[in-house]
Amino acid sequence: MNRVLFGHLWRSQRAKLLIVCVAMAAWNVFLPVIYQSFGIQMKALVDSGIIPKQLTNFGGGDVFSIAGAIALGYVHPISIILVSIFAIGFATSAVAGERQRGTLEVLLARPLSRRGLYVTTLAAVLSFIALILAAASVGTVVGSAIVGVLDELAIDRLPMLWLNGMLLWGGFAAIGLAASVSFDRLTPALGVTVAIVIVMYFLDILGSLWPDAKGLQQYSLFHYLASRDILTGIVSLGGLAILAAVGAVAIGVALVVFPRRDLAAPS
Repeated sequence: MNRVLFGHLWRSQRAKLLIVCVAMAAWNVFLPVIYQSFGIQMKALVDSGIIPKQLTNFGGGDVFSIAGAIALGYVHPISIILVSIFAIGFATSAVAGERQRGTLEVLLARPLSRRGLYVTTLAAVLSFIALILAAASVGTVVGSAIVGVLDELAIDRLPMLWLNGMLLWGGFAAIGLAASVSFDRLTPALGVTVAIVIVMYFLDILGSLWPDAKGLQQYSLFHYLASRDILTGIVSLGGLAILAAVGAVAIGVALVVFPRRDLAAPS
């Protein structure tokens, strides 16, 4: 890893990172408020049959418990968009964007190998994601304390929830970087990565809302973001292993493809 490049990436992204972290923390402060304000009323409506139960199970989350409300927040489009700013946007533009602007060759003309560039960029994007997810945990604790439900929150399980999120979004970031090193333009790299994320998100949500499509969830990485299970004490090592394996494969592909690209730069 190149420390000079790593520092440059941090300095260039710190303002945007701060905004995203604050936004993520604020969103997660709001989730316990939703549970405290509407959880009991919603549960009564579902128990009465007015609202079908399957319509309240959105991607494995609900508002009937603090764990369900937090899980709902993690798969909500707001969270997806905030994390995707770096996990997808930064990752896909890291190499393809430089190539499109014609600056990649200049960057690699320095004493920096292609693998060094990739590893440094991967370390940077994983650091960004780690801080964003940590901000989510901080927001969850603050929100729970504000509305007086901190005693219902299993704080000791938040690190495992953070790890679960890191494996999911780290995997997507690795896919984005693999696409970035494979294309000469940002558009196809971004398009491929966004398409993968959207399809997987659709499969998970469809399976959670439609019982007949439940079997499709296993093909979605979002299915293995088991926020509610983790907060209730259930950890699926198999699910974590699947997320880790996807990220490892994407990293392996990038490390093989990037040095073999026909670029006017050293391997």
